[in-house]
Amino acid sequence: MSPRKSESVSEQDTAVLTDGVLEGNRRALAQAITLIESTRHDHRASASALLERLIPHAGNSIRLGISGVPGVGKSTFIEALGNHVIDAGHRVAVLTVDPSSAISGGSILGDKTRMELLSRRSEAYIRPSPTGNTLGGVTRRSREALILCEAAGFDVIIVETVGVGQSETKVADMTDMFVLLLLPGAGDELQGIKRGIVELADLILINKADDSLVKLAGQAAAEYRNALRLLHPRFANWKVGVECCSARDGIGIAEAWEVVLRHREMLDATGQLSVRRAEQARDWMWSDVNDDLVATLRSDPKVREQIPDLEAAASEGRVPPTVAARQLLELFLERHEDQND
Repeated sequence: MSPRKSESVSEQDTAVLTDGVLEGNRRALAQAITLIESTRHDHRASASALLERLIPHAGNSIRLGISGVPGVGKSTFIEALGNHVIDAGHRVAVLTVDPSSAISGGSILGDKTRMELLSRRSEAYIRPSPTGNTLGGVTRRSREALILCEAAGFDVIIVETVGVGQSETKVADMTDMFVLLLLPGAGDELQGIKRGIVELADLILINKADDSLVKLAGQAAAEYRNALRLLHPRFANWKVGVECCSARDGIGIAEAWEVVLRHREMLDATGQLSVRRAEQARDWMWSDVNDDLVATLRSDPKVREQIPDLEAAASEGRVPPTVAARQLLELFLERHEDQND
């Protein structure tokens, strides 16, 4: 049962899909994620019903966010880490976010082809999704996909972001630990990395510490350790470490996983895990409120009529963008008030 453009999802279908996900059926999981990613109104209602059924069975995984500069080897690192974690007895779901083409809207990368060995393992599930127009480095429905993977029995969820930037830190709000991958040779790069994303990191790894780059990686790690002294960690009981690794050669992967486990133990011992999960739920709620309000505003017929003119006025400098925004909001609120009278 896969949602298509011409069919709706019945309550019975949703129940069957729920059972399939809880049984760990990979096809059912893929269909469920496709359903929650659908923008059709009837599919959104079915997706909400599905999430209500599954959320009591979720929440017990280690949620790990991975970000890094382009070319740092995120996919290679995730494949190495995923294989190591599976060998340790876990089941791993990887939610990768591929950049969307600005022209076609299609995804322009394919992480399954970049994680070939990991994708072959029955204990792993890799789901690439295009970002579309969503900021934050994750798709709008990444949170829902995470819940579905947890309900399907995956106890380690890795969320890979598009890259590093001011708008690409949303993954830190939906995971328990945030790992930042950097390249050897700090120097100018240290100045170029956004301070905000470094402050979000719970672990910094200098990847590609292999061949002739080993010494350079060590120097970069030392520079980042010095820089971190000026920043405050996200958790009072946690000291952010900076280590070197080579995902290509499998060096430092086991050690990185040990740090992840220590971080989880710290969250459990201090009660901060439950605090984090509560914060994630509130952020999820308000994020959806914001998205749905904008979608509702844009779908209003009268507002939609005014959007082209106001966009043109703002882009041509005839009206300040703040004034144009206020006019749209006032028009929407006036119509809403008239409908309630």
